[in-house]
Amino acid sequence: MLKTILLIGSGGFIGSVARFYLSKINLYIQFFSIPVGTLLVNVLGCFIIGFLTGIAEQRTILTAEWRLFLMVGFCGGFTTFSTFANENLMLMHNGLFPSILLYTGLSILLGFLAVYLGFNLANTIL
Repeated sequence: MLKTILLIGSGGFIGSVARFYLSKINLYIQFFSIPVGTLLVNVLGCFIIGFLTGIAEQRTILTAEWRLFLMVGFCGGFTTFSTFANENLMLMHNGLFPSILLYTGLSILLGFLAVYLGFNLANTIL
């Protein structure tokens, strides 16, 4: 059990730090007032987890330990749904309702597309 906790925790640590740095893009890019860095993190996280799922289904190269580290730990720490929800709340407080719809729609559409592309890429190259 301790090994599992350490695998997930270390993956989550790395994912959280990566998210922190990528989310800084919010400071530099403005697109209809939506948090571009968080959108990028969520879409990239969806792609990564889709790719890993594709690998896990096709090959035995991704052991149970690596799945815990990468999918539960890294992707869990990297993706930012709670931040996404809070940023939508801030957009709502600022009266930016069209931005809420755009940000939510892009997150869902691009997130699903990224999972799909990652999954298919894994199936194509393996």
